[in-house]
Amino acid sequence: MTNHFTKHVVIAGGGTAGWMAAAALAKLLGNEITITLIESDEIGTVGVGEATIPPIRTFHKLLGIDEQRFMTQTQATFKLGISFENWHKPKSDYIHSFGMTGKECWAGEFHHFWLHAQNQGVKDDFGDYCYELQAAKHGKFGFNKQNPINYAFHLDANRYALFLRDFAEQHSVKRIEGKIEHINKSATNGFIESVTLKNGTTVSGDFFIDCTGFKGLLIEQALHTGFEDWSHLLPCDSAVALQTTGSDEILPYTRSIAHQSGWQWQIPLQNRTGNGLVYCSRYLTDADATHLLLNNISGEILTDPKVIKFKTGRRLKGWNKNCLALGLASGFLEPLESTSIHLIMTGIIRFIRLFPFTHISQHAIDEYNKQLKSELESIRDFIVLHYRVTDRDDSEFWRHCKTMEITQTLSHKIALFKQTGRVFLDDGDIFRVDSWVQVMLGQGIKPQQYHHVASLMSEQELMQFLHGIKQQIAHRLAQLPNHKEFVSKYCSQNN
Repeated sequence: MTNHFTKHVVIAGGGTAGWMAAAALAKLLGNEITITLIESDEIGTVGVGEATIPPIRTFHKLLGIDEQRFMTQTQATFKLGISFENWHKPKSDYIHSFGMTGKECWAGEFHHFWLHAQNQGVKDDFGDYCYELQAAKHGKFGFNKQNPINYAFHLDANRYALFLRDFAEQHSVKRIEGKIEHINKSATNGFIESVTLKNGTTVSGDFFIDCTGFKGLLIEQALHTGFEDWSHLLPCDSAVALQTTGSDEILPYTRSIAHQSGWQWQIPLQNRTGNGLVYCSRYLTDADATHLLLNNISGEILTDPKVIKFKTGRRLKGWNKNCLALGLASGFLEPLESTSIHLIMTGIIRFIRLFPFTHISQHAIDEYNKQLKSELESIRDFIVLHYRVTDRDDSEFWRHCKTMEITQTLSHKIALFKQTGRVFLDDGDIFRVDSWVQVMLGQGIKPQQYHHVASLMSEQELMQFLHGIKQQIAHRLAQLPNHKEFVSKYCSQNN
């Protein structure tokens, strides 16, 4: 334990990670600390993390952010899930939605009843019993107290950073423009004492948050924290991104389209569409990847294609001495399940809960790092699942994915579901049982058995149970407007 009063927090780097941290710390701890954020105008941000998952709404509520104002300023749209196309096999598709499918009971989730019904000859898809999934498929969206819906957002990451910057500065965060040239450490304990900028200015602090992206200027280059490489589990190491004009229809979901050596994203915003291709450079050159993306987009191109190189994995510690890494500085998992902004958010909240007001405790550091490791590993396993469980063998890339070594935890989850139809969550799982089931079924796993509690219903009771759920979904769907119409009306109320 080190006596170390934290009165001044210095955030190195802006972008989504830096400004999320500044906004949350200023709003929730602003009376206790002062916050300075250093940001260089000459360093660009990656800025392609444009899709989120539902807990972002809790984060916004915590900060008191007005949703309509946020959506208007970030050109956001609503997101009900992700459509996975060509992942199980070419010309196949399924949606991983944010909703709860069917109704569960004490002994087993709804999928056991659905599996039993399949044995009785019912041909319905699992997704037919999920309201959010059906709303996504029909391009509809809306909510009120009588008809709630579970959703997240598609947003413009650069506009989001500017929105949060405005919020943070209103809560007394000081921004310094400049490029960090040197990190100054204590000779006695190795803690960071200050950073020196290119113009010679020195900024001192008690605690430092590293939001400098892949470089990890503080956490890695100054503190030599170490990195665990996961590219043997997630072989994609490159992405090419560009923006196009939007279409007349704005879908309330992200599209993830598998190609021969990776996958393509399409993220619909109010004013444009975000596009990108994630790929493995062993099987596809940057030029060929760019060509492939350009041949598979619609709308007018607004930006030049930008190639981004990355290595999947995690920093060995997210918190080291008096430095916390957030965003790309803490590690990288490809954006297949839109978890990058979520990881920034959970990192900030976890840090605030363990905040070192009067001293830095090694036990607090260890707890933070234990929880972060668990969370990252469970998300990693969930992403690997999409690649490993597939019937695709039409390219060298997919043949590699289909046969690659995977973690014991994921291997167990897959085998348990395949043999028994059961899913149990690990400590760090941010995705619920419903998510694992949707993806495992979507990728082609057919469980060999299911919980016999489902067969305690008579055939008539089972059919009434299923019909009742579908009827309720149809009734709720009928009340929903078109997604684009709802967004337009919802955001205009802010003007």
